[in-house]
Amino acid sequence: MRMRAMNSAFALFSAVLFGASASPASASDHAASPGDDDDCSTSYASIDQDFPTGAFDACETSGNRRFTLTMAPEDDGDINCSAWYAFRVTPQRRTRITIDLEYETCGHRYWPKTSTDGVNWTVMPRNRVEIDGERGERTARIVLRVRDEPVFVAAQEILPPSVYDAWLDGHEDRPFVTRSLLGHSAENRDIEMMRIAQPGGAQRETIVLAGRQHPPEVTGAFAMFAFVDTIMGDSDLAAAYRARFETLVVPLINPDGVVHGHWRHNTGGVDLNRDWGPFTQPETALMGGLLDAVETDPARDLRVLIDFHSTNRDVFYTIPDDLPTDPALFTRDWLARYQERMPDYEVNRDARHAVGRPISKAYAFDRYGAPGITFEIGDETDRALIQRIGREAATAMMATMLETPVIAEAAE
Repeated sequence: MRMRAMNSAFALFSAVLFGASASPASASDHAASPGDDDDCSTSYASIDQDFPTGAFDACETSGNRRFTLTMAPEDDGDINCSAWYAFRVTPQRRTRITIDLEYETCGHRYWPKTSTDGVNWTVMPRNRVEIDGERGERTARIVLRVRDEPVFVAAQEILPPSVYDAWLDGHEDRPFVTRSLLGHSAENRDIEMMRIAQPGGAQRETIVLAGRQHPPEVTGAFAMFAFVDTIMGDSDLAAAYRARFETLVVPLINPDGVVHGHWRHNTGGVDLNRDWGPFTQPETALMGGLLDAVETDPARDLRVLIDFHSTNRDVFYTIPDDLPTDPALFTRDWLARYQERMPDYEVNRDARHAVGRPISKAYAFDRYGAPGITFEIGDETDRALIQRIGREAATAMMATMLETPVIAEAAE
């Protein structure tokens, strides 16, 4: 099954990753070489990880056409089992090779995808992939036909910072978009923000959209792209929404983890979505400062925070309806409208709250009383469906927000 690129930003990535352009790779995409891949070469093919997001821990060869890659998490801390892998196969001749994927912990999770151009990705056919073992100890064996050009194999489509740069570049000249630098990651990569609001509107109600706290969660990024593109659309609804609300978009919170091919953490060894409140990491501290800047400004009010992620299914993690939020019952009304727009699709909601839990949705509610929502997309959800999910969820969100009471201006 072939998967088309989500947007034209992939074209830039193709040039950066595959050398299809004389333009140098973005500095934000460079990582130190993760290791010596010399032992991962035979007279038939070689395998390396020397590109943004490339990651495996070790490689062994057995004969000319057999490779074993071992995957390991980025550190020894408590880690979620989002066992990322990404590698490049460079053939020396046309042949078939066998690659075993083994894991120091967690086991195999993501069905492999391949690409030769960085734009079009193909889900490997089932007759070329064998999964063995029980959950937590699964391994995978793939049989790959290689021809005359390098092939990239990855857990998910590869989205390094250059894709986000291109996406932002494509929108920053629009009259209602303001692009700015929120700050820097631990390794000094840019963490950018896009403000969406009709010029001169003096919008005092703010919606915050956050993305990519966890590096492997690519499907959540796809949903976020479609969601934000809909907010920036030409519909009367989008125009009315932009006239009343400002939307602050921080699409890539953990660029270091993305570039290094981490499973979960930033370079500080921290799960960023367990650091909201403590804000011990530079990336989360930027988000805490952003929310405080909104809330302490007498001319602005934080209304909603939506944080895009991926898991094993499509689901919204939300604050329960019996806990009062402002705006009242926004999440209930939004998801009901969204379900109406998706009659052939089941909208799943998991409403729970633990006071003081240092995750984005809980922090938004505990500190500001605002609805916090974790918007999760399944690892293998159909990519065309993800586009539809993003569009319809954004449309329903805008319509629901426009029905909420207008906040009165602050007293002089």
